[in-house]
Amino acid sequence: KDEKWKNLVNLKFADYIEKDYFLENILHETEHDENCSCGNSKIEIIYHFGACSSTQETDASYLMENNFEYTKMLVHYCHQKKIKFIYASSAATYGDGENSYSDKSITNLKPLNMYGYSKQLFDVYAEKKGFFNDSNFKIIGLKFFNVFGPNENHKSEMRSMVNKAFYQIQENGKAKLFKSYKKGFTDGEQKRDFIYVKDATQIVYKLANNNNIKSGIYNVGTGKASSWNELAKAIFKAMDKTPKIEYIEMPEILRGKYQYFTQADMEKTLSAIDGYKFCSLEDAVKDYVQNYLILNKYLGE
Repeated sequence: KDEKWKNLVNLKFADYIEKDYFLENILHETEHDENCSCGNSKIEIIYHFGACSSTQETDASYLMENNFEYTKMLVHYCHQKKIKFIYASSAATYGDGENSYSDKSITNLKPLNMYGYSKQLFDVYAEKKGFFNDSNFKIIGLKFFNVFGPNENHKSEMRSMVNKAFYQIQENGKAKLFKSYKKGFTDGEQKRDFIYVKDATQIVYKLANNNNIKSGIYNVGTGKASSWNELAKAIFKAMDKTPKIEYIEMPEILRGKYQYFTQADMEKTLSAIDGYKFCSLEDAVKDYVQNYLILNKYLGE
């Protein structure tokens, strides 16, 4: 049933190692074969984007082990070997945004769910350990906002709304959005900073390849919030269908942990990469829907 392997078919890479085996290799300075660079100075950079990103996950111990402890072991290894470490934090750390969406400070943030808390814990841990201030070590934490795009079919309930709504519309002719339970937000007018995966990867690439960049936390969003209604209408347009939206009850488990508004402060990130021109939400949705979802294609095809 697991078809995640299809995400790799059209990509180029030298080797594949399961996460537990990889960790075992680097922690014990061993190599699984003569071509493996794990555990030695051949490694120049480690991108650590793997995590459980489910906002409905209630197993705190699992989240702590998978999202916090694993990342701690990786960062200590990278620090010891002076390997550049780029890891995924999350916009979920900002909670309801009462302390802004600025990446210039990670203190006083109040995540609304355990997933966001597990990410916040590591950001604070890295800061307290002095990793961000070590001139001999480069560490970059990326607070990803609402990323959508090809190769996300395996993410189950954590797939983007573009992916979910596309199949809803194909099957029933309508998209389902959560009702609002907060004063000031009508149904479907909750807003998020949606960023296309192609833009997100370009920003990551530029940050990773700027040798003058300072260690720290960087937002990865567009700096523009759009409503779920706007997103849904863009999906219908890309499918050449008349918009038909059904507003459904939000699961009880989410109601007190839901972000009604997110918008990345991109000043720090854009300054570090000398600016960037984002794809518009409508054009990004059109590319995803027409060139990937309708054709059932993956990145690289």
